[in-house]
Amino acid sequence: MSEALQSLLDLLDLERIEEDIFRGRSRSAVVPRVFGGQVAAQALVAAGRTVPEDRHAHSLHAYFLRPGDPGAPIVYNVDRLRDGRSFTTRRVVAVQHGKPIFGLSASFQTYEEGLDHQAPMPAAPDPATLPTGEERLRGYPHLPAETVERFIEARAAVDLRYVDDPPFGDFGEPREPHSQVWFRTNGKLADDPLLHVVLATYVSDMTLLDSVLLAHGRGGWAVGDVVGASLDHAMWFHRPFRADEWLLYDQQSPSASGGRGLGQARIYTQDGRLAISVIQEGVVRVPR
Repeated sequence: MSEALQSLLDLLDLERIEEDIFRGRSRSAVVPRVFGGQVAAQALVAAGRTVPEDRHAHSLHAYFLRPGDPGAPIVYNVDRLRDGRSFTTRRVVAVQHGKPIFGLSASFQTYEEGLDHQAPMPAAPDPATLPTGEERLRGYPHLPAETVERFIEARAAVDLRYVDDPPFGDFGEPREPHSQVWFRTNGKLADDPLLHVVLATYVSDMTLLDSVLLAHGRGGWAVGDVVGASLDHAMWFHRPFRADEWLLYDQQSPSASGGRGLGQARIYTQDGRLAISVIQEGVVRVPR
């Protein structure tokens, strides 16, 4: 396991400070606030630690309410909304400086047989044939060295490989609002199903709004031609998967308007199983 991945796992390992109350550490991200994927992942950890082990997360719905302060801890308060025969529902509010910064609802279910179909996996090149994230970033001379190093550090726990140039690599002209990345953790994980769901949640916030930027030829926060932040985030976990094995994140944007952009995506295992569906809306504004 890489040192960066172990550091991330330590970050996601919350401290229980009271019944249904947890505390997590923070760290800075590419932008000067707590990375949204970190807050979502920590909130899901908090919810999952109040749920029986035989119930696995099948969905989450979340709102980002305020920017997180990377210099302060985050307290996660869990409400046990429902414990049914098959489903368990939890609500989590993340608090900093006495104010809520994030809210999440998550649902968990016992294993059950049922109808089964899925959308087919789209075509994508083998991840082994693609440059690593670090190789891509170092190949863009227009990016400031400081920005490159911040990106590399922020993503060091994950092997994330773009199929095509990301928005910050090739911008100025509109492109199809469609982006693909392969990702897996930089090291093997334990067999705990919640851990794999949490790591996928963490990564899911890294690139989902890229397709919005592509549609308008914008490079994004890395080059400063837009400002933005995640507003809400929803995920549905359809089938078992491992976050330490290759997952294809196929993303697109059907709409942008009113200073907001919508990204939607499907995440597939390398052998073609649809594992996760994701939708996110974010603020995407052109600086005046």
